[in-house]
Amino acid sequence: MTYPLVDQALAARLEGAEAAASSHFVTARRHIDPASGAEWLDVDGARAIYDGPGSPLNQSFGLGMQGEVTDATLDGLEGFFAAHDVPSEHEVSPLALGDALAVLSRRGYEPFELTSVLYQPTAGPPVAAAPGLTVRVIDADEADAWAGVAADGWSDTPEVVPFVHAIGGVYARMPEAQCFLVEHDGRAAAAGVLAIHDGVALLGGASTRPAHRRKGAQLALLGARLAAARQHGCDLAMMAARPGSASQRNAERHGFRIAYTRIKWRRRAA
Repeated sequence: MTYPLVDQALAARLEGAEAAASSHFVTARRHIDPASGAEWLDVDGARAIYDGPGSPLNQSFGLGMQGEVTDATLDGLEGFFAAHDVPSEHEVSPLALGDALAVLSRRGYEPFELTSVLYQPTAGPPVAAAPGLTVRVIDADEADAWAGVAADGWSDTPEVVPFVHAIGGVYARMPEAQCFLVEHDGRAAAAGVLAIHDGVALLGGASTRPAHRRKGAQLALLGARLAAARQHGCDLAMMAARPGSASQRNAERHGFRIAYTRIKWRRRAA
């Protein structure tokens, strides 16, 4: 496969796909639960996301991808987060326009998290599921059951299970997403999400129930989502992972390359 060079235009597409998926997510959240107050705001091409109190999705995406990072842009984003009484946090690509690091540092921000953004062309050979595995897109009436499968994949980290179950319920009702279910010998084994924007397929939400691990479920899930991405005209697939994590290693084993590492910034407490 030929991988496109990682430049600002490519980064803008990748960051734009995640920003779009995040804004569609909170729109779905607000529709499902109006009391959550979930909403998003576009500020100079960056998407400020509020998903409710305590949500790790409360941050901006795409800062500096459509124009230089300026004090005016940050004023707008900070006003949005202040209105929702949550910290002002921004995940920033190293290919952001302008001197983002200097502007953020001068305004009292500090880095606290790194994320690897990985990509690959969708034009690779088809990936066949292992014997006994089937993959399909869920029906509308399977939303709650699918969210349960997604949450079960995190059962070895019980403190995050309620959160994963809640976001799974939103993804399963989000018109802009497709939710995939892997079945192993007829039993629900793994779950994953596909969202598409500007020819980029964003792969997320993948988890496998403990009893069905090491049987090829994640590879089957990847193959099915890449096939769906090709059918929808996508030329690129992307995903995000913690640097050095098992998720990143698995992605690299199956054709993904690191495009760049994002830095997440939080404004220091006064």
